[in-house]
Order: sequence, then structure tokens, then C-alpha cells
Amino acid sequence: MSKLENLKIAIVHEWFVTYAGSERVVEQILNLFPHADLFAVVDFFNDFQRGFIQNKKVTTTFIQKLPFAKTKFRKYLPLMPLAIEQLDLSAYDLIISSSHAVAKGVLTAPHQLHISYVHSPIRYAWDLQHQYLKESNLERGIKSWIARWILHQIRIWDTRTANGVDLFIANSKFIARRIQKVYRRSAEVIYPPVDLQNYTLCEQKQDFYLTASRLVPYKRIDLIVEAFSQMCDRQLIVIGDGEQMARIRAKSSSNIKFLGHLEPDLLRGYMQNAKAFVFASEEDFGITPVEAQACGTPVIAYGRGGVSESVRGLDCDRPTGVFFAEQTVAGIREAVLEFEENSDRILPMTCHENAMRFSTERFQAEFLEFVEKAWCDQSRHK
Repeated sequence: MSKLENLKIAIVHEWFVTYAGSERVVEQILNLFPHADLFAVVDFFNDFQRGFIQNKKVTTTFIQKLPFAKTKFRKYLPLMPLAIEQLDLSAYDLIISSSHAVAKGVLTAPHQLHISYVHSPIRYAWDLQHQYLKESNLERGIKSWIARWILHQIRIWDTRTANGVDLFIANSKFIARRIQKVYRRSAEVIYPPVDLQNYTLCEQKQDFYLTASRLVPYKRIDLIVEAFSQMCDRQLIVIGDGEQMARIRAKSSSNIKFLGHLEPDLLRGYMQNAKAFVFASEEDFGITPVEAQACGTPVIAYGRGGVSESVRGLDCDRPTGVFFAEQTVAGIREAVLEFEENSDRILPMTCHENAMRFSTERFQAEFLEFVEKAWCDQSRHK
């Protein structure tokens, strides 16, 4: 830490409204650099939610004070590029941005080092634009053309601001390829931290499958439920809540149980006892499949995105799960059957050991080493 402890460091995050995967990354970066200052587009955490950022004050943008920003801040996306550029970071030596939308677009000077940890380039502006428009009912009409024009402008801005980043870090090889595709820049891969301390190994499994997620369209819980509705002799437990709950329930049969949102301790219990965890979305990384493996639970997953890096398929010597190639009901059914035919090859201890590759300690060591080397390299060239 001696190489960096005297630097003025700024950490820029998109927004502080929930504690999810990207916030866990910020938490661990802040643990490495507790003297850093925090910046974000908006910050709506209350006093009881601020522990993970050490109760620090967050400097925010003008969007913080706009009407209905607390609940509708995403509606101000067209203003976010302008907003993030108004943050004054001129007093800092090192800027670390945690970015999945606009955080990497902060303005920096030539003598400053800007490292951006990218969870993804703006998904809905790049390869997922058409999915976003469809899910938002914006495929036709004047609103559709306005949305498409805004996304076009954001793509131009997003590409331009990549030039202000000195070094990119990606949260998976999948995202590193996306960074190369849209920014034409290489990125070091440092997998995000997964808090595995409470996810203990359980080798005795019960006779049910598990999926756990927010019930939103891209998670594709509907496909999992429909697949198990066609396999009535197999039990599925669904944990989570969201906008699609009613529609997904309507597709279910009696062998499927919905438990809604559960506290982490209860969720862990189901993860430990499930015979397999089913995961159907294409994620940038995907923390829950790692947590399931930490419990010794195999994963049945759609074989695209970050999960293809955190789960070892049947083509490996020590597999921890099974992949399905198509994001369809038939693909999930076939993968479940394939898992059952090969379950004796997938050992709980192997799953647990594989999950340990993504520990918090490993993240801290790799991230600190990367930043220290980057600062030394920059200092030599000043």
C-alpha cells in the first residue's frame, strides 16, 4: 500500500441505490483505499445502508436534485453523459471508475491515471439495444425513434470517452471481448469479488432443483419454469420476486414452488440442499452460480456470458455443471437430463473448490497489484 497511500484517489460509481454486484466491487476497492473520495450520478442510500461504503459522503451530480430522481433516475439517462462530465476530479492523482453506463466518462487530465473497472459497456446502447427496445415496448412509433436516436448519441459519446481511460479492467473474458468490440481496447480480466465465507459446503443434497433471481425478463426464469412444467416428476423451487411474477406463475405446474424474496440466510439453506442450481440468463459475470458452487451445488446454465468462465462443463476433467447451448425450454430440459445422466461425475467438493477462485481476498490481491503496477509505469513515463 505504501506506493499509493499518499495519492489523492477518487472512486467514481454509477449510482448508489442498491447493494448488488457492482456495489460489492466498490466496497472492496474502498477497503483497499479507505482514504479515497466517492463520486456518483446519484446517491439515495439511507443512513442504515451506508456501512459498505464506510458511511462516506458521496459527491453527486445535478441529477440528484431533479424531480422524481429518487425513483425514476434511470429516466434521466439522456442527461447522464452531461452530468458525469460536471464532476470536478482535477485535484486527484488516481481515478478509479466502476462503470456499466457512464462512470468511465469523467473528465481527466494527462497527468492523472484513470483506471476503469468495467462491468459492461452500456448494454442497452450496444448489442442489447434490440432486446431493450422490445422489452420496453419501444419497437414502433415516435417514442421508438426518439429512443433509438438517444441510444445512437450515447454510443457516440461512449466510444469517445473510452479515450479518456488509461487502462481497462473487465469483470470477465466475456466483457473483455465486448470492450474490444466496442472500444477497440484491450482489458485485463479481474473477476469480481464473491463473499464466500458464509457459503459452506453441503455434500448431502435433497431432491429438488433451485433457481433464484429477480423476476425480470432478461433473467429468463419463465423458460426454467416452463421447462419444469413439462417435467412434472421433478421439483423446482423459485426464489425471488419481480415484475414478471404473475406471468411466470401462470405457466407453472404443481411441481413448482414459489417462495418469493428470502433473506440471505434462508436462501443459502436452499442453495446448500438443492441437487442443482438452474441459471438461464446471459450475464456479464453472474454471482449466484458461484455462490451455489461454494455450497457444493452443481450448476445447470446457459453457456454464454461470464458463467461459462465460472462453471466447468462436462468437457472438463473435474466438472461443476452442465451447459445448454440454446436459451430455450427444450435446451433446459435436455440439460437437466444430461445432468442426471452425469451427476456422479460432479462432486460437491469439486464445486466448492472451483468457487474459491472468486474469493474477496483474491480480488483484493489482483486489483491492488494491477493498480500499483499501473501507477509505477505512469510515474516512470512522466
